[in-house]
Amino acid sequence: MADELCYIPATDAIAAFKARKLSPLELVDALIARIEKVNPKVNAFTYTFFDRAREQARRAEALYGAGNARKLEGVPIVIKDQHEMKGEITTHGSRLFEHNVDTKSQPFVDRILRAGAIVIGRSTTSEFASATVLHTPLWGVTRNPWNLRYSTGGSTGGGAASVASGMTTLSDGGDFAGSIRIPASSCGVFGFKPPSGRVPMLPPGNFNDHVSHGPIARTVADGALLYGVMAGPDPIDMTALPGRPPIPKKFQSLKGWKVAYSPDLGFFEIVPEVAKAVRESLDAFRELGCEIEEIDLGWDERTVLAFLVQSRELGFRRPQDMTTKERKQLADYILYRPKRLARAKHLRYTDALLIRMEMYEKLRPFMARNRILLCPTLSVPAVGATHSPIDFSYSINGRKVEPGIGWCLSFPFNMLGSLPAATVPCGFAKSGVPIGLQIVGRPLDDASVFHAAAAFEKARPWAGIHPTL
Repeated sequence: MADELCYIPATDAIAAFKARKLSPLELVDALIARIEKVNPKVNAFTYTFFDRAREQARRAEALYGAGNARKLEGVPIVIKDQHEMKGEITTHGSRLFEHNVDTKSQPFVDRILRAGAIVIGRSTTSEFASATVLHTPLWGVTRNPWNLRYSTGGSTGGGAASVASGMTTLSDGGDFAGSIRIPASSCGVFGFKPPSGRVPMLPPGNFNDHVSHGPIARTVADGALLYGVMAGPDPIDMTALPGRPPIPKKFQSLKGWKVAYSPDLGFFEIVPEVAKAVRESLDAFRELGCEIEEIDLGWDERTVLAFLVQSRELGFRRPQDMTTKERKQLADYILYRPKRLARAKHLRYTDALLIRMEMYEKLRPFMARNRILLCPTLSVPAVGATHSPIDFSYSINGRKVEPGIGWCLSFPFNMLGSLPAATVPCGFAKSGVPIGLQIVGRPLDDASVFHAAAAFEKARPWAGIHPTL
């Protein structure tokens, strides 16, 4: 029963709190017991706050009794160990920040706290949130709860793993190349990348239009609930979009929707079991009344090179700017990042901008006649737990691909930052690792992505299937 409680959706927990059928303390205690049992295997946390969480849960119970509960009152959450929290240690997954205490919080973290959520711990991230896998010299390897030999994916892998394995109810996330969608896909949960500017950030990160922050949750409704708290403009962020995003409270039918489907975005190698699971997921959309159009986007490998150029120019912490002592403490994927990015040395930043423009010009006519685009989230269900983003021998279907992002169909939609994108579970590999379906919307059309994800969730439920640990 305790383990079942660990998987209760946030929306159901709040309803039970209000009805006095469940107390926030009961839920927190169940999660703490689950963390103590499971986390030694998964390694999804940097810091935990059990005593404080219990104290906050008691206060939340009193607020429900008085009828003063806030939107996320008593709901446990993990905050990524990259996102600043005033007065707390945020290590960014790096030995260089092992004792760093924040003097301010990210605005979306403040909103989560003001909404009454209980931060039960900080979730692991790759160093400086700069890798699509999750292992660091400071915190070690975070493992996929469905199969410990595989990676959670990065960089918000600790958050996705803790949601998937019942160690938290919700998680926040950050997404530069797919850092929400990659681990959500590999761990079998819902993850949503909002359009750039929807969720305000502290400078200078807010000036990187590839980056978004959003929710990781077990259900689409939970994702919408958390996103509704995180999103909306803030005076600290001059790049924030005005107004509140269109987040549906009730999900509508997809009957009559036209839907585009790309099996590979034009150039990705896709392993057969991923291709099969994604193609079979189209049947659910047909059953829901959608008309599917398979498309050839015409994108090519220049997409990868353009992203590498953007990464080179938009990175704020570069190993070549550090001292020898500092460099010795870095993860190999940080230390050798310049070598990885050298593939694109012949391209200028302006060249990358032109490639991004061309990408959207090829996509635009398809999105003009289709409400959403469906494609795999990843080329493979997951990479190995210690996969190296600088292993240039890495191949899929016998073809060498860029080891850091060449298996992630997520990053192109960071390059086209106004497009919202989500991942939903759509099957399992022979390894037991989940497979993700990516749902991409038109510019700033968050609502359609949520409607589509919720309809698919209802047609092919996933929330009742959990890893056995």
